[in-house]
Amino acid sequence: MEEIKLREDYIKLGQALKAANLVGSGVEAKFAIQDGLVKVNGEIQTQRGKKLVDGDEVEFQGETVKILK
Repeated sequence: MEEIKLREDYIKLGQALKAANLVGSGVEAKFAIQDGLVKVNGEIQTQRGKKLVDGDEVEFQGETVKILK
């Protein structure tokens, strides 16, 4: 499981996918999220601007990323 350390109070979902190298670009993140391929805390998330905070988990293509403060 990969971990992303927050520099601010939150990170947006699209940015988190890029930071974890799960997508190559913001456009790729946008389409993956719109297509319902990304889960946040076990539920499909279709908002690219969803704010992720400490303790959230993102799942995409069999990879899980944990957000940490």
